[in-house]
Amino acid sequence: MPTYTGISSEAFKHPLDRQAEEALRSVPGFDLLSRSFLEYLYERPQQVFLLGNNLKAGPRQYSTVYGMFRECVRDLDISPEPTLYVNQSYQVNSYALGGHELTYIVINTGLLELLDETEIRTVLAHELGHIKCDHTVLIQMAIWAMGAASMLGDLTLGLGKLITSGLIFAFYEWRRKAELSADRAALLVMNDLNPVMQTMMKLAGGSSKFLNECNLDEFMRQSQDYQELDQDTLNQLYKFLIYNGGGGTFLSHPFPVERLQYLREWSRSEEYRQILKGNYQRVGEKGSVDVNYNDKSDKNESEVEQLQSQIKDLQDEINRIKSRKNSDQ
Repeated sequence: MPTYTGISSEAFKHPLDRQAEEALRSVPGFDLLSRSFLEYLYERPQQVFLLGNNLKAGPRQYSTVYGMFRECVRDLDISPEPTLYVNQSYQVNSYALGGHELTYIVINTGLLELLDETEIRTVLAHELGHIKCDHTVLIQMAIWAMGAASMLGDLTLGLGKLITSGLIFAFYEWRRKAELSADRAALLVMNDLNPVMQTMMKLAGGSSKFLNECNLDEFMRQSQDYQELDQDTLNQLYKFLIYNGGGGTFLSHPFPVERLQYLREWSRSEEYRQILKGNYQRVGEKGSVDVNYNDKSDKNESEVEQLQSQIKDLQDEINRIKSRKNSDQ
């Protein structure tokens, strides 16, 4: 596996990730949420919970998984080393959270049961990509904002009003785009598109019992079929509604078939080829800004304004649909 010594997250971060983050930070209410988050969030309770309720991987516990994890940490040049936990859960899931100096990855036993070692390495590299890109603080803010807004409403911090401001929409739009950067990190570590696509296929609907009947070529054709749905503008609206609460909940990840298409395009790019040759941006300037940062470059300002306008227009469309549904009841 290649090792990218000194690589900056800016070398592989997806432009849609950058633009969505800029749009998020400029939405009214973000500064209030940042201050409230920094005031009320403490990292240590999370560590207490994980130490008490999970298995901490290391040389003498889940040594095979930990060995793959350390190699991925080396390949992406991440320091300090995050902590890896294994959680007892049938759900096929993993996630990365934590602050600036205290980061961790949690991987469920359900995922370990479904995937082979190559695919587990792919997942570990993906989660480490989130840490490399400094996504973890914003991810925690998104989770905290949704929980606080639904539980507290207007009682404290004014968080209940943030939902109507478009902040929640902006958070979830950014979270989905951040996955594209983490997928790129996985591809860099694996240096092979096939295991990454195979992992996405299994996460979409893989079964250990019927694995021999899962076909990657068919999954790739399914991805193409999904892209062709966009030729109908009504399908585009349905996609947005599904992503943003139309089914009762916001989706934090793009559909696997959509992620597959983005990653295949990047694997054929000159940017990817240059990184493999060692020609990439190295750490110097900070790759991702902290929660108090609220600057915008001239280069991205038009894209940011466009995303803000789209968030507002789409939120208005959802409100109109909800109003019609309530009036019909």
